Amino acid sequence: MRLWEGLQPCEKMLDFNSLFEFSRMRCVGICAFLVPTNLLLTTLTLTLTGFGRPTRQVLVTAGFASLFSGVMVLHVLTWFLVGVVMLPTYILLSLGSLCLITNLVAVFRRNQVERLIRSLVRICTRVDQPARIKFND
Repeated sequence: MRLWEGLQPCEKMLDFNSLFEFSRMRCVGICAFLVPTNLLLTTLTLTLTGFGRPTRQVLVTAGFASLFSGVMVLHVLTWFLVGVVMLPTYILLSLGSLCLITNLVAVFRRNQVERLIRSLVRICTRVDQPARIKFND
C-alpha cells in the first residue's frame, strides 16, 4: 500500500502559505533567536579564521552561520510578500545578508580574511608609549 494513494495531487505538496503565516505570527520569537545566533556564529567564524584554525572548523561554523543567515533572509522575505515595508525589515534583511556574505567570504577567500583580521588586531593592540617627562631638571 502506497502512502500517497488516497491523497489528491495538491495535497502532496508543502503548503507554503501555512509556513509563511507561521513565520509572520512568530516573528518576535524567530528574530529574538536568529539575530544573536547570526551575530555569534559569524563572529565565531571570523575568530576561527583569524586564529588560523583548521579549514574544517571554519567550514562547520560558516555552514551553520550561513544556514541561520539564510533563514533570516527568507523570514524577512515573507514580510515583503505581504507588503510590509518598514525600517525593521530592511535592517534585518541587511543584517542577514551581511552575515551571509561575511561567512561566504571567510570560506572562499580565507587567506585574505585571515591577513585582514591579523592586521586589524595588530593595529588595535598597538600601544604607543608616551614621551617621558622629566621633572625637576
